[in-house]
Amino acid sequence: MSNFEQDSLNYHKAQNEFDTNGKTGTLITKPCNTEEDLSMAYSPGVAYPCLEIEKDIEKAYDYTNKGNLVAVVSDGTAVLGLGDIGHLAGKPVMEGKGVLFKKFANVDAVDIELNTKDTEEIIETVARIADSFGGINLEDISAPRCFVIEERLKEICNVPVFHDDQHGTAVITTAGLINVLDMSGKKAEDLKVVVIGAGASGIACATMYKALGVKNITMLDSKGVIHSGRDDLNEYKQKFAFDTPDRTLEDACKGADMILGLSGPDLISKEMVASMADSPIIFACANPNPEIKPPLAKEARADVIIGTGRSDYPNQVNNVLGFPQIFRGALDVRATKITENMKMAASKALAKLAKEPVPDYVKEAHGRGDDMTFGPDYIIPSPFDKRVLPYVASAVAKAAIEDGVARKTDLDMDAYFKHLEALAERR
Repeated sequence: MSNFEQDSLNYHKAQNEFDTNGKTGTLITKPCNTEEDLSMAYSPGVAYPCLEIEKDIEKAYDYTNKGNLVAVVSDGTAVLGLGDIGHLAGKPVMEGKGVLFKKFANVDAVDIELNTKDTEEIIETVARIADSFGGINLEDISAPRCFVIEERLKEICNVPVFHDDQHGTAVITTAGLINVLDMSGKKAEDLKVVVIGAGASGIACATMYKALGVKNITMLDSKGVIHSGRDDLNEYKQKFAFDTPDRTLEDACKGADMILGLSGPDLISKEMVASMADSPIIFACANPNPEIKPPLAKEARADVIIGTGRSDYPNQVNNVLGFPQIFRGALDVRATKITENMKMAASKALAKLAKEPVPDYVKEAHGRGDDMTFGPDYIIPSPFDKRVLPYVASAVAKAAIEDGVARKTDLDMDAYFKHLEALAERR
């Protein structure tokens, strides 16, 4: 066992047998030190907010933690790079998600691991508990079941339902793509985009690129290029099947403006990078080893812009730039759902922030000195940038109000932005 493995196990386990294991706990937000406090916290005082909620269910936002509480729900069938490891084996990841919610957006999260892989059972279970929460974060549920589960729950539930495995990477890479288009002068409708991996994230990313204006998307699954001549495609892959002579990744990369990798290590060769169009962009997101490492890609092309899922290379595609802040904005306007416009607003906010001067504390966190300025090695903001919260959450809240999915519509956006800035400073 490596030192890192042992350190990780030690991190998750209490060092004292009487302490709590794991990474999360419960925080009491009101005093409970006197007889009067106790009578307010429970009987008899608790009856009065109950009666108010009975008269108007929306009052649950006023008298309970519903408005700042997210359920992280998983069945453990598509965990990180580990696959179907079971619901309880996935619990450390779901607890970790709760840590990120709290750390980056002050959102309380409860992890719920479901001991079932049945699509209908998952939908029914989540639908029955959804009213207790301000939002539902679906996590690590395998495709194509995850599409069905999210779509159905969005129809049933009266709170936002968001499958981060699908939409998180889409939001972050779309932000990077927006900035590359700005830098290169290319237009979205003229791009040839290659997506390696037709799972939840790949399909969600491609869908978001289409919303940005991209028309030419070649998607590959484990059998090669998805094209109109194949008869083995599910309904989600069929949306990206078109008439093309390309059959292999090598074929697809020729003349491509962008490659998105959501598959496995070392699948993109230097020859493939060399065959791409001028000023190409690569997001090689396989973890821990990307489809191609940045130094190798830059050996093939000096003009390549590349991002990975790793923190030790520039342009990290890190979902923590998206889901905590998106939920923060949605919760603060009591949104009923997360719309496509809200996701795009998050991408545009991240793209805008990347163009701003980088604070010294961010440079120090990365150890990169003065080279962190908008350009090929900095098209996506750093997760350490505290401005991500006010930029993204306020943009999402504004979009929710515009889309008519917000219960709270009288938000003073200037005051809200300042509130988020102060919140980010306290994290």
